[in-house]
Amino acid sequence: MNAIITVVGSDKVGIIANVSTFLAEHKVNIEDITQTILSGNFVMMMMVNFDNADISIDELRLEMSKKAVEMGVEINIMNEKVFSSMHRV
Repeated sequence: MNAIITVVGSDKVGIIANVSTFLAEHKVNIEDITQTILSGNFVMMMMVNFDNADISIDELRLEMSKKAVEMGVEINIMNEKVFSSMHRV
């Protein structure tokens, strides 16, 4: 199963490291990633794969919401199929 993770907030050191380290610890594979800075705001979108993960998407949402508070950013996680359906032209 794939999911889309978005991270948005004020740019600061360690956002990518914190998110990617947590995913790696739970064997969630980052298949694609893009990030940019828009007017001082950090914006990142990742496509991740749960095939070998030791954490469910619901558990990941819970843990990432805690990390988001710690880092002062907003993190959203959505099943790729739901995301694709919502953004279909």
